[in-house]
Amino acid sequence: MKLSTKSPLQRSGLFFGIAGGAIALGLLGLGVGRIMTPQASTPAASEVATATPQRVEVAALGRLEPRGEVIRVGGPTTERVQRLEVKQGDMVRPGTIIAYLESYEEQRAQRDLAASQLAEAKQRLAATTQFAKAQIDEAQTRIQQVQQPGSAELEGQRATVRQLQAELTLTQQDLARQQSLQQQGAISQQDLDQQVSTAQQAQERLKNAEARLSQLEAEQRANVQNAQAQLQAQQANLPLSQVQAQVQSSQQNLNLAEARLQRTIIRAPSAGRVLRVITRAGEAIDQQGILDLGDTSQMFVVAEVYETDVPLVRVGQNATIISRNGAFKEPLTGRVSEIGWQIFKNNVLDDDPAAIADARVVEVRIQVDDSKAVEALTNLQVDVKIDVQS
Repeated sequence: MKLSTKSPLQRSGLFFGIAGGAIALGLLGLGVGRIMTPQASTPAASEVATATPQRVEVAALGRLEPRGEVIRVGGPTTERVQRLEVKQGDMVRPGTIIAYLESYEEQRAQRDLAASQLAEAKQRLAATTQFAKAQIDEAQTRIQQVQQPGSAELEGQRATVRQLQAELTLTQQDLARQQSLQQQGAISQQDLDQQVSTAQQAQERLKNAEARLSQLEAEQRANVQNAQAQLQAQQANLPLSQVQAQVQSSQQNLNLAEARLQRTIIRAPSAGRVLRVITRAGEAIDQQGILDLGDTSQMFVVAEVYETDVPLVRVGQNATIISRNGAFKEPLTGRVSEIGWQIFKNNVLDDDPAAIADARVVEVRIQVDDSKAVEALTNLQVDVKIDVQS
C-alpha cells in the first residue's frame, strides 16, 4: 500500500475545493428552479402607498392686542406737557382730558380776551340797535302825526264841499223857479239877476272848496311819502350798521381763539385703558407721542399664519392660545373673527434658531373668550393652534 506523500495543507485545499464546487452546483440548481417556477405578481404601487394624513390644526405664532389695536395718542411735537390728567391703568371715555400743554394758559388768556371783545361789541350793537329802533319808532310816529291831523282837516274840507254842493243845488233850483216866474211876469228882472248872482257865488265857493280839498290831499300824500321814506331809510340802515360787522369779526376771533385753545388740550379719541405713559409733565412731545391707549375689555390675538396654511383657515373656527413663558397658566380659547387680505413678512419671531425668519404670513385675528385673564398682557407673544376641522 502506497502512502500519500501530500502535505496537510494540500489536503485541506482539496477539501475546500470540493466543498466550493458542491455549493456552486446547489446555487445553480436553485436559480434554474426559480426560472422554471412562475413568480407571484407584485402588489400595485397604489396599494403599497399609504394615504396622506389630513391636517387637523394650523399652528402659528401670535401677539395679544386690545380691540381696535393700540392707539398712540400724540400732540404737537416740541410742545411740552404742562399737566398730565391720567396715569397708567386708568380707564377713559371718548373726550376725556388726558393732558394740558404748556401753551394752554396763554391760549386761554387769548380766548378770554376775544370773548370780552365780543361781549363789548354786542353791547355796542345793542345800544346802536336800540337807538336805530328809536329812530324807526319816531319815523312811524311822524307818519301817524302826518296822517291824523291831515285826515281831520281833509274830512272838514270834504264836509264843506258837500255843504257848498247842497247850497249850490238849492240856489240853482231857486234860480230855475224865478226864471219861470220872471217869464210869467211875476217877478222883476232885477230879482232874477240877483238870484243868478247868488247862484254864481255859490258855485265859486264850491270851486274854491274843492280846490282846497285837492291841495290838502296832495299835501297829505307828500307828507306821508316823506315820512315813509324816512322810515325805510332807518330800517335799511339798521342791519348794515358798522357795529354789527364788528360783532361778526369779534365772533370769528373768538372762534379762532377757542380752536387754538382746544389744540392745547389732549383728549381721548376713544374709550379704553391707558396702557403706557410715554411723555410726562414737563417733558417735550416727540414722535413717540404721549401715551398708548387700548380697549382691553375685549382682547384679540393677531396670529401670523403661513401663507400656505391660510386656505385652511375660516372665520368661526375654534382656536387655542398658549403662553410659552407662563404668563397665564391655563390655555385660553378663542374664535377666528377676521382673516387679513394682505401678505406680510412675519413680525413675531420664534425663539427657535431653526425657525424661518423671513416667512410670508397673513394676519388672522382671533377673539379671546376670557379677556379678563390677559387684559394686562398687550403684545405678549403666544402660540396659537387653530382647529381647522371645527
